[in-house]
Amino acid sequence: MGKAIEEARRAFDAGEVPVGAVVVHRDRIVGRGHNRTEETGRPFEHAEVLAMWEAVGNLQRKTLENCILYSTVEPCVMCVGAAMLARIPRIVFGAREPKTGACESVFSIPNEPGLDHPIVVTGGVEAEQALALMQAFFRDRRESS
Repeated sequence: MGKAIEEARRAFDAGEVPVGAVVVHRDRIVGRGHNRTEETGRPFEHAEVLAMWEAVGNLQRKTLENCILYSTVEPCVMCVGAAMLARIPRIVFGAREPKTGACESVFSIPNEPGLDHPIVVTGGVEAEQALALMQAFFRDRRESS
């Protein structure tokens, strides 16, 4: 999770909502990402999606079995859906997202009955650090406007 927090700090420094993610395969980081929606103008450039894109490229395969997705903030519907399509078996996240969280907070997609790919979710890991970054980002944004 420490490396995901480093990615979130990169997002913060770039003026992006500070979310960072890494994909780990056999104790090795194979994908990294941080939010880039402001930089690119594309709403789907979330940290988790970018980390998964890099991971499939580095592993040279379309699925990410035996990988863990770490995200500093609870993934949204799009990111959980992408993780399911990539066959990621486990998501670990930091801070809960009470407005868009799709693992536990607003939706619990990984626990939906009838889905063909279960994902084990662990939330609250290093949540204080992730939440502090988010709060600082939005406090700075409010103060500068």
